[in-house]
Amino acid sequence: MAAFEYTALDEAGKQQRGTLEADSARQIRQTLRDKGWTPLSVEEVAEKKKKGDSTSTAFSFGGGLSASQLALITRQLATLVQAAMPIEEALQAVAEQQENRRTRNAVLAIRSRVLEGYTLAQSLDTFPNYFPQMYRATVAAGEHAGYLDKVLNRLADYTEQRMQSRQKVQLAMLYPVILMLAAVGIVSFLLGYVVPDVIKVFVESGQELPALTRFLIAVSEGFQVWWPWFLLGSVIAFFCIRYSLSKPAVRLVWHKRILSLPVIGRFSRTLNTAQFASTLSILTRSGVSLVDALAIAAQVVSNDAMKASVIIVAKKVSEGASLHKALKDTSLFPPLMMHMIASGEATGELDNMLERTANNQQMELENRVSMLVGIFEPLMLVVMGGIVMVIVLAILLPILSMDSLLG
Repeated sequence: MAAFEYTALDEAGKQQRGTLEADSARQIRQTLRDKGWTPLSVEEVAEKKKKGDSTSTAFSFGGGLSASQLALITRQLATLVQAAMPIEEALQAVAEQQENRRTRNAVLAIRSRVLEGYTLAQSLDTFPNYFPQMYRATVAAGEHAGYLDKVLNRLADYTEQRMQSRQKVQLAMLYPVILMLAAVGIVSFLLGYVVPDVIKVFVESGQELPALTRFLIAVSEGFQVWWPWFLLGSVIAFFCIRYSLSKPAVRLVWHKRILSLPVIGRFSRTLNTAQFASTLSILTRSGVSLVDALAIAAQVVSNDAMKASVIIVAKKVSEGASLHKALKDTSLFPPLMMHMIASGEATGELDNMLERTANNQQMELENRVSMLVGIFEPLMLVVMGGIVMVIVLAILLPILSMDSLLG
């Protein structure tokens, strides 16, 4: 049995769309005809992939379900499974709760696979961009250990935490971005419209202008003439850089360079370490082997240089090396994290220590975001104030010169 999405005309000639379960598309068409409807199209529900898409392996929130949708589905499913409801009935109930038609169809398609005898994790494999590898591996471990309800609750907590963390970063960066755009807009307006009209008065008077005023006139005239080309060049440069960074070799070099930068490098390390630690924590606590957990957790690391290092760590651990020693050799992770992992390995509580490490790194990330925003705001105000001061001085100096001549 599979889930099929149909489009049909009812008795009144109105177009109707929906999802039904059956063994074949032919059976769906017959069911629609029995209702007096005219079937227009019947397609089996499956994940639609764009040309060039590859299977998602990272725990990302793009391309399929949003973070909020995934967290909601997982929480609903965990609650129903915890109430001893059979998985197929739980999936049916979750599907009925979905307002988004695409999401509802995906859940029904997964339910159809479960009814055919597949496990939940195997059924989720049908939609890899909706339920990434990390998610599916955790569900598989929960099914194998017999703790699916607990694992689903952990996944829901993890998803909600990632969503809240991303929202905090985005909200924290929103004000500086708005401030920067406002500064660029104000300066552009002054150079393009205000300065030329004011300076024209001094130019027509025939007096010798100060060097600062002549410089401002040159900048203003250049801006008025060249701003379309400057804008075009910026757009071309943006797409050229984006194309270059799509090349793995170029991106790897760039990501290594980012890690060596004073402030941005520390922020990038903290961000990726927090993502890595939290993912590794939930995987190990759910029963996934450490080697497999490392391979999966490497995919959530957005910095390619750190991702390559984690893959090497996974290889070393599979060969018998301790986790803290393999991570220490990369020189990319904080010493506190190494000490906590070493303690967890020595006491046999690695999963608990990884969870503490993840919480510690998350707190450090939030502190760094707050610090960067705290530095950026006054810096932008100082820069903006300096630019405005230069413009005001360039206008005032000729006025002062005229007053001295008249005096």
